[in-house]
Amino acid sequence: MGLLAVQLPVKAEKVCLVTDPTDSPLNVRDRPNGEIINALKNGREVYIHEIALDEQNRSWAKVGGYYEGEYRIWGWVFREFISCYER
Repeated sequence: MGLLAVQLPVKAEKVCLVTDPTDSPLNVRDRPNGEIINALKNGREVYIHEIALDEQNRSWAKVGGYYEGEYRIWGWVFREFISCYER
């Protein structure tokens, strides 16, 4: 599986939100295009840690965020369904 990974710093001045146009929870995977391990609801605030392209040249984001006061790395989501804004 030929993945191209690009490290991105987490930037506090940007907030990213899950924005899946189907209005269904966004699948979280163990690797780009891998097994589904969780799901995130639209509007969930996330931080992007890494971007990778899968073998079909689709962009995936490794995301994390706060849950019950604790920061967690959740996994990989389809990058197209994450929107980032300036704070």
